[in-house]
Amino acid sequence: MSNDQDMADEWAAALAEAEGTVEEEVQPAVLEEFTDEAPEISAEEKRRLDAIMDIPVTISMEVGRSQISIRNLLQLNQGSVVELDRVAGEPLDVLVNGTLIAHGEVVVVNDKFGIRLTDVISQTERIKKLK
Repeated sequence: MSNDQDMADEWAAALAEAEGTVEEEVQPAVLEEFTDEAPEISAEEKRRLDAIMDIPVTISMEVGRSQISIRNLLQLNQGSVVELDRVAGEPLDVLVNGTLIAHGEVVVVNDKFGIRLTDVISQTERIKKLK
């Protein structure tokens, strides 16, 4: 019984010590206020950003892809059907300068085709694909 009592006393002492240590180390967290406003940028940063804002980029929507031999390519004519690698109803890829940035669905606006973005690829994911 002496061993059981000694072990219980050691556990009690360890718990008391741990509780005392935890209470001394606990401090309230200081958090920043969240706002809807954009962070302030310096005049230099604004100048740099303005310099690239008017650079033209090519945005394209990709329905799907297919690989065929040159022989079959040369045999294509009006009315030929080329099977793509996409299932009907699957979202289209939205590419900017050949880089995937989003997925979307086709819409018609004033008798013109458009695309409604359904999923925008995060900046982190785009950077990962570059590596």
